[in-house]
Amino acid sequence: MAVNKTNVIHERFYYKADQVIDKPFNWTQMWRLLHYLKPYRKTLLPLSFIAVIITTVIRLIIPILIGVYTLDHAIANKDQTLLIQLVALIFSLYSISYVANIFRIKWMNQLGQHVIYDLRKHLFTHVQGLSHRFFDSRSGGSILVRIMNDINSLQDLFTNGVVNLFMDILLLIGIVAILFSLSPILTLAVLVILPIMFFISTRLRRNIRRSWQIVRMKQSVLNSHLNESIQGIRVTQSFSQEKENMSFFEHINHENYESWRQATKRNAMFRPFVELTNAVGTAILIWFGATLIAQENLTIGVFVSFAFYLGMFWEPISRLGQVYNQLLMGMASSERIFEFLDEKPLVTDSIKAEPLDEINGKIEFASVSFSYDGTRQALKHINLTIDAGQTVAFVGHTGSGKTSIANLIARFYDATSGEIRIDNRPITEITLASLRAQISIVLQDTFIFSGTIMENIRFGRPDATDEEVVAAADAVGANEFIEQLKQGYATEVEERGNVLSVGERQLLSFARTLLVNPRIIILDEATASIDTETEVKIQTALKRLLKGRTAIMIAHRLSTIREADQIVVLDHGEIKEQGTHKDLMNAKGIYYKLVQAHASS
Repeated sequence: MAVNKTNVIHERFYYKADQVIDKPFNWTQMWRLLHYLKPYRKTLLPLSFIAVIITTVIRLIIPILIGVYTLDHAIANKDQTLLIQLVALIFSLYSISYVANIFRIKWMNQLGQHVIYDLRKHLFTHVQGLSHRFFDSRSGGSILVRIMNDINSLQDLFTNGVVNLFMDILLLIGIVAILFSLSPILTLAVLVILPIMFFISTRLRRNIRRSWQIVRMKQSVLNSHLNESIQGIRVTQSFSQEKENMSFFEHINHENYESWRQATKRNAMFRPFVELTNAVGTAILIWFGATLIAQENLTIGVFVSFAFYLGMFWEPISRLGQVYNQLLMGMASSERIFEFLDEKPLVTDSIKAEPLDEINGKIEFASVSFSYDGTRQALKHINLTIDAGQTVAFVGHTGSGKTSIANLIARFYDATSGEIRIDNRPITEITLASLRAQISIVLQDTFIFSGTIMENIRFGRPDATDEEVVAAADAVGANEFIEQLKQGYATEVEERGNVLSVGERQLLSFARTLLVNPRIIILDEATASIDTETEVKIQTALKRLLKGRTAIMIAHRLSTIREADQIVVLDHGEIKEQGTHKDLMNAKGIYYKLVQAHASS
C-alpha cells in the first residue's frame, strides 16, 4: 500500500510540476508582484533610493580621486597640500557612504518586511473568503505552504533585490561610462568577453528556474504529508502504521533534500562563472594596460583607476546574477501565490443581494438539484417547505444527501438548479454575511480553537459578556464540567481541544452556537459522538432553546429525532418519505425499516 501511495503522489507531483515548468518567465506577473511596493512609493521606497544614489555616486567618485588625482597629480607633482586635501575628501566620502549604507539597509529591511506582511495578509484574507469547493480539492498542508513558505521565499527579493537591482544598474552604467572616458580602447579589450558571458549565463537560467520550481513542488508535498500525519496520528498509531508512515516520510523528505541540493548546486554555478570571467578580464587589463603604459598611451594613475573600476564592474554583474536567481525563485513562488489569489469564490453576493436583518426562519426548496462534481447528483429535484419554528429531521443512509441540504441552506454551495428561499426571498438575493449571521451549524467533528474555554464559546460573538457566555454554557449543561476544571472558563485548551472529551467538546460547540442566538440551527450528526447521559442533558436543553427557532436535524441516531415536527427520508438524493415519526412508522416504509434495523443493532 505504501509503495502505491508513493507512486501515486510521485506521478501526480511530476505531472503538476511539468505543467508549471513549461510556462515562460512571466514579467507581467512579476510586475504584479512588485505592485505591492506601491503603498510605500512615497516613504520607504524613495528613502532607500536616495541612500542608494548617495552610496553609488560616492563609489564612482573615489577611484578617480585615488588614481588620477592622487597618483597623477598630487604624488607625481609632489603637491603635499593637494594630497592632504584629497585624503581628507576621500575619508569624508567614505564616512558619508558608511552612514548612507546604514540607513539604506535599515529602510530596505523595513520595506521588505512591510511588503511580506501585506502579501501574507492579502493571501490569507483572500483564502478565508473562498468557497468550500476550493478546500474540497486542496489539503491544509498545501494551503499552509503557500501562505508561509512561498511568501517567505520572496523576502530576499523585496528586502534586497528590488533596490539592489536599481543600485547595480546605476553602478554599471556609471562604471562603463567612466571606463570609456578613461580609455576607450582598453575598455573594448576588457569587455570583449561580455557577450560570451551573457550567452552562457542565459543558458543557465532555464535550468535554475526549473530547479526552484521543483523545490516549491516538493515542499508542498512534504508539508501536506506533515499536516496529514500530525492530524491523523491517532489513526496511524491505532493501525500500527508508524513504520509505513516514517518510510513514506523518508521518501518525500529525501526528494525534498535532493531538489534543494540540485537547485543550490545550479544556483552556485553562476558566481564562480562571474569570477572566472573577472579573472580573464583582469588578465587582459594587466597585459594590454602594461602595453599602453609602455607606449605612453596610458598613465599609472589612469591604470590604477581603471583597475578599481574593473574590480567594481564584476561585483554588480555578480549581484545582478543573484538578483536574477531571486527573481527565478520569486517567479516559482509567485506562480503558486497568484494561483490562489486568482481563485474566485464560486458563491458570492449577487448584484440584487441585500442584507436581511432578521428572519422568521421559513425555508423552501423549489425543485432543487445539486452536484459537487458536475456529474453525480447529490440532490435531485427536492421540493420541501419547512415552516418557521419547525424542527425537521433528515434521515437516510450515508450519501443520501442529508449534509448537502445543510450546505445549500447556508450557501456553502449554490444549487445546480432550482431555488431555495428563506421567508419567501431567494437566498441568492440575501447577502452571505447577513444570511450566515442568522444560521448556526453544529457538526459531529467539533473544532475547538487554541485559547481559553471562554474564548471558544465567545468565538461566534466576540462582544458577548462573561455572564452571557456562562448562561449559554449552563443552558446546554456545559457549565457543570467547566466549573470542575482547575481554572474554570479561563482553562486553556490545546488545538482541537484534545484535553477535553468528545462529549465535552460537543457541549462547548452547542454553547458557542446558542450564544449567537440564530434563527436557524442546523445539527449535522451533532449528537453522534455523545454518550447517552450527556445526550439526555442536551435534549432537555434543546427543547427549551429551539423553541421559536427553525431547526434542521441530521442524525443517524434515530432516537434523537422522534419528537421532530417533520421527518424527511432521503435516498440517493431524493425525498422518499415525509411526515411525523408516528405517520412514518404506520406507513411501514423506508423509515420503519431504518428504525427496526437501529433497534436491533
